[in-house]
Amino acid sequence: MSVQQEDLAFLHDKLSFFRELDAKQQLSLQQALVMKHFNKGEIMQGGAENCSGLFLIYKGQIRTYIISESGKEITLYRLFDGDVCIFSASCMMKNIAFELHIEVEKDTQAYLIPTSAIKKLSSESLPVQIFINNILTRRFSELVWIMEQALFASFDKRLAQFLLEMSDIDASDVLLITHEKIANHLGTAREVVTRMLKYFQNIGLVKLDRGSIRIIDKEKLEELAC
Repeated sequence: MSVQQEDLAFLHDKLSFFRELDAKQQLSLQQALVMKHFNKGEIMQGGAENCSGLFLIYKGQIRTYIISESGKEITLYRLFDGDVCIFSASCMMKNIAFELHIEVEKDTQAYLIPTSAIKKLSSESLPVQIFINNILTRRFSELVWIMEQALFASFDKRLAQFLLEMSDIDASDVLLITHEKIANHLGTAREVVTRMLKYFQNIGLVKLDRGSIRIIDKEKLEELAC
């Protein structure tokens, strides 16, 4: 693909190793790049069998999640403009095998660096290796935090944290999300979410409507989340 000047500036800004590459490596990377477009609701990756490469989110929002044997989902983390999706290139990581799923939450444009290209750069450049290792460290830290929350935190605290996170992402106190979708994010049953939301409504934290949740008392919700 032909990389435009503004796109080149984006790569310089978001890929810290780019300026450390020599001219030949920079050109090779630019030629390997593919701009991908994904629609809301689309699955970018459906398990460990897919290994497209490294995605750099240009514009949009995706979530990564795992599915239990019983079919329950739990969201591991979300990625936004300028973030790098490293686990879409998981096959280049030795001794790491897991069923990770990547769902598009908002229409998304992303640069794809194919696995072969990122492997070659990694073998040639120490800054690329450091960049990948830093992202992996950050992502695994997020995974550990999510698992700690799922195992040890009370559900009312987890739900409060999720509602506040959604409010920040959407920049609104009115969340257009179903109880089923919240259950998928938090790895529980819809009935559990509904019961806790009704409790939140009874104590004046939220107001429930069909297909939406309005945050009424953000301060008390933040106290519960902490």
